[in-house]
Amino acid sequence: MFVLLARSQGGVGFIFLAIASGLMIYWVREVRMMARSEESKLAKEIEQKDWVYDLIKNDDEMVFVAEVPGPENQINVRLTEGLLRIKGSQNFTRDVPLELTQEMGISDYKYRNGVLTIKIQKV
Repeated sequence: MFVLLARSQGGVGFIFLAIASGLMIYWVREVRMMARSEESKLAKEIEQKDWVYDLIKNDDEMVFVAEVPGPENQINVRLTEGLLRIKGSQNFTRDVPLELTQEMGISDYKYRNGVLTIKIQKV
């Protein structure tokens, strides 16, 4: 660009340089914003995949065991249409798909020392 600017005479070269610089700054910002959004999506996916739970199935019941952050009064569990939704503190929310029948529901719920245990049985 500097060579083109040196060869041209008058203000046309400076205008060209200003436009090229402005476009370069614009595209650098766009690429940075795209990279940040991809990093945040990737971080959420990794966070979701790192959460481990146990699901023990019998003929009549299921037992769900997992670590959930927060005090007991902030833990919320809901079972609707084959989906177990667990909410805790620090914006912790997880959905676990379960193979349930219409007759099944939560029969027992315990939370001790950060470990949530849920029994799901035929009601």
